Amino acid sequence: MIKTLLITLLFGFTAGIASAQDHENVSAGNTHAVYTIQNAPNDTWKGFERVNITIGPHKAYYVKPKKALEGNPWVWRASFPDWHTDIDSILLAKGFHVAFVNVDDQYGSPYALQVWDAFYQYLTAKQAFAAKVALEGVSRGGLYVYGWAKRNPDKISCIYNEAPVCNIESWPGGKLSAPGDAALWKQLQQVYHFTEQQALDYKDNPIDNLDGLAAFKVPVMHIIGINDKLVPNAENTNILAQRYTALGGPMMIYPVTAGPQELNGHHFPIENPGHWADMIISYCYPVKKVLPYTDYFITRNGLANSLSVFSAGKKATVAFLGGSITYNPGWREKISRYLTERFPATSFHLIQAGIPSLGSVPHAFRLQRDVLDSGKVDLMFVEAAVNDNVNGLDSLTEVQALEGIVRHAKKANPLIDIVMMSFVDPDKIKDYNNGKIPMQIKNHELIAEHYGLPSINLAKEVTDKLNNHEFSWQYDFKDLHPAIYGQELYFATIKSLLNSCFNKQPAAATKANPLPKPLNALNLNNGRYYSIQNAKNLNGWAFNPDWAPNNNLSTREGFVHKPMLIATKPGSSLTLPFTGTAIGMAIVSGPDAGIISYNIDGGIEKKMDLYTEFSSWIYLPWYVTFSTDLKKGPHTLSLKIETDSNKNSKGNTCQVLYFLTN
Repeated sequence: MIKTLLITLLFGFTAGIASAQDHENVSAGNTHAVYTIQNAPNDTWKGFERVNITIGPHKAYYVKPKKALEGNPWVWRASFPDWHTDIDSILLAKGFHVAFVNVDDQYGSPYALQVWDAFYQYLTAKQAFAAKVALEGVSRGGLYVYGWAKRNPDKISCIYNEAPVCNIESWPGGKLSAPGDAALWKQLQQVYHFTEQQALDYKDNPIDNLDGLAAFKVPVMHIIGINDKLVPNAENTNILAQRYTALGGPMMIYPVTAGPQELNGHHFPIENPGHWADMIISYCYPVKKVLPYTDYFITRNGLANSLSVFSAGKKATVAFLGGSITYNPGWREKISRYLTERFPATSFHLIQAGIPSLGSVPHAFRLQRDVLDSGKVDLMFVEAAVNDNVNGLDSLTEVQALEGIVRHAKKANPLIDIVMMSFVDPDKIKDYNNGKIPMQIKNHELIAEHYGLPSINLAKEVTDKLNNHEFSWQYDFKDLHPAIYGQELYFATIKSLLNSCFNKQPAAATKANPLPKPLNALNLNNGRYYSIQNAKNLNGWAFNPDWAPNNNLSTREGFVHKPMLIATKPGSSLTLPFTGTAIGMAIVSGPDAGIISYNIDGGIEKKMDLYTEFSSWIYLPWYVTFSTDLKKGPHTLSLKIETDSNKNSKGNTCQVLYFLTN
């Protein structure tokens, strides 16, 4: 009997479909499958009432305590819910709920985790379960526990595992010291849509990518058989523990040495289950109140058009337009993975158009080349609020730029969906804490409201969550360039917005809403790079076809080893004929950046200092505008290098990569 039970532990069981009484629809991925959640007749489990449901073809249930603790704390079993139930019985007696959904033939695959997403949404939104859950995994359940936990570290109170599989090469692969299982190894490849080599090369085992869990300090407990030969500790728990604790994650390993150890050490008794139940309770209760993500985004007209494209299972393009917070690894990569997992039949072209230091004005002028020239874009994320603040951009120009980005993109593809995002910096936290809405937030929301775009106010969210003592700026978020914790928080909020839009909107036929009248007639809706080859009357200027600094200062990718129009001596001058309502230039500002004077059409001469607060240590991409409110038609810019220079500058240099026109 023991042998049969343990084979069941490793091989799982078949899911059935319960009879329906009433239902609701919840998305669970798989080419945007919307699964019907249906009620089935209730029964009992270990003397407690069990509420049975189905999520599409998958049986699921939750068990109710006689009297629930305040906040409805809960534990979620992954695989084999009737194995070693003492801990769950204790937790039920003390007021916890216990939940389970059967996807045991899926090995923690992305499809299975989409079903988990649907179950979580149902339990937290419809049954008011706590936002954070304790995950319990047995054997292969480790694949589900860590797969879901790593995608949702913000939703985990703790992890309790018994002899968990942490490495598919070990089990079922059998490619290390474990015997493995050839039939189940093949089944795993099928549900993951892997070749065997892809399975061997897989880089998201439970032992991988633990930094998000560690950043959230999720407590982990592993109970292991000390001589487990079926899921050897050296290939599973020990590797995970070494990596997790090295990242700062808290972890406890308890090796069982007493009692019978069957099935090559994979089956062992749990000593003192009350101790482990108390540990889980200590991490979950009292339930801490966390501010919901839904408080910090507005869906407005939603994302029906991109949802329709994504659901068609063909090709789709998603662009990420922003500064360094978009460029750096983190939320962007996680959103990309979320989309590819939620819509697995769709071939995504993902455009990384984040460039450090750049805000809304550079975005408006580079949109065509960096994004739209790649073809039809279906969904675009836009962030500029941090750099617009750091770069000191005035409010009017910001509105012109943001509105120009939206109108330009919608002229290129009237069906494009755009998400406007406002990230956090210390100035915004200070403004909110002083009862003031930051200017950049007002402008982003102004544009989003006028054009019916979804928007996310991450600056307000971070401020409120700091004040709610959910995390620390110093030790968790750390900087306006978020540490891992902040990247996970950004991802979770953006994902929540996407889920909100995707779950409530059917994949209907696309529809283009007519553009409203512009808020500002001089918006930068036709911003373009304008070649430096168009400059005339060059006096003291020279073209360098492959500019790079001759010192050891940093540069930005895309702004080095490029053609540059350069002048270094006072009195150097040029003229630039152009057509449009705006004129500016994209330069590289280094330690020798000078001061220029300029006029348009022979008008009033003005000066501009090209040296920035960052110029001493980096050749910084810097976008400047000379005018954004010209009359339509031809104009001429006159530009000259001045004799005087910034007191911190080592020269009088002007290095132009592009001119900018609208």
